[in-house]
Amino acid sequence: MYLTALIAGCVCVFVWIYLILAHGRFWMVQRLGAREAPLSAIPGPIAVVIAARNEADVIGDAVRSLLQQSCAGAIHIFLVDDNSADGTAEAARQAAANSSRPDALTVIRGQPLPDGWTGKLWAMQQGIEQALRLHPQFLLLTDADVQHSPENVASLVSLAESRGYDLASFMVKLHCRSLPEKLLIPAFVFFFFTLYPPEWIRNPRRKMAGAAGGCILIRPEALARAGGVEAIRGQIIDDCALARMVKRSGGKVWLGMTPDTCSLRAYQSFGEIERMIARTAFNQLQHSAWLLLGAIAGLLLIYLLPLVLLLSGSRTHALIGAAAYFLMWVAFLPMVRFYRLNATWALTLPFSAAFYLAATVHSALNYWSGRGGEWKGRAQDTLQSR
Repeated sequence: MYLTALIAGCVCVFVWIYLILAHGRFWMVQRLGAREAPLSAIPGPIAVVIAARNEADVIGDAVRSLLQQSCAGAIHIFLVDDNSADGTAEAARQAAANSSRPDALTVIRGQPLPDGWTGKLWAMQQGIEQALRLHPQFLLLTDADVQHSPENVASLVSLAESRGYDLASFMVKLHCRSLPEKLLIPAFVFFFFTLYPPEWIRNPRRKMAGAAGGCILIRPEALARAGGVEAIRGQIIDDCALARMVKRSGGKVWLGMTPDTCSLRAYQSFGEIERMIARTAFNQLQHSAWLLLGAIAGLLLIYLLPLVLLLSGSRTHALIGAAAYFLMWVAFLPMVRFYRLNATWALTLPFSAAFYLAATVHSALNYWSGRGGEWKGRAQDTLQSR
């Protein structure tokens, strides 16, 4: 047992050394922003597509932020009201009117959901069909809860134009004020970039592809070449699925972060975040029991073992655990600082990992029991739908 723990601890240290030095520098948050200056003149119209279902509390701020862009004159918003029951469409129209741009918003009433489609992607499909009539230079696919900084769209367009990207996406700054958010949201973004290192995504020689669905700029011709939204119509991790399709079809993909464009969606309880994770976690593992076991083993080895060794009572084990814990802290600290939290929050990553482990197991149990991932009142990714 002593030797087994010693070997496992050494493996953990080497894993963290690899992650820090050779895993696409995913943890270096300062490298993940766009460096091009926003374009002062946009080459063509930009069609913004928003799929919204019961988003009346946030849609007004989202619409206003888009109509206050530095390139607002080039922007037209196509909002698909996916059978909302809370006045989402009215709130969007009021925001456009208050911005003196009512003509820059088209509200589309969502049609009944066909078999084989997720609700969000069916709404996006309807919005894109109408948006393409505008013959836009770019499509901006964004969420109803995203408040865009004034230069956000111009920055993405500048990036795509200067480097020839077909898809450019920002991971927006997520809401991080409550205790559950402080413990789990920086860890969520850290885990996401661990799975999808942006440096590898940008590299055309690597197959890795990913995007953040809250803010995706894509060329219409690249979307068509990839097969359109219909090609991913049943995917619940639709952003990364779209990025994969674009890259497989020969497109160039970029993923980064922005400190200025923010999500307005707040998570006040651990349960809300757990449901958000459990909705897609087992899908990420391709519904494989073997991959689930591998993920559990990996989380235990990489994130929880350092703490166990540190508290083991053995001096040798404690030293190895401390080394691994320190490397973990070093890797996680830039993300914690990005969210303007005290550096001591970087010590909480093992506890965050334990939470995500439990949510992943819950996701698998939901799938096997036939419940799948529920979102906005709809069951998605169920065993029966496979």
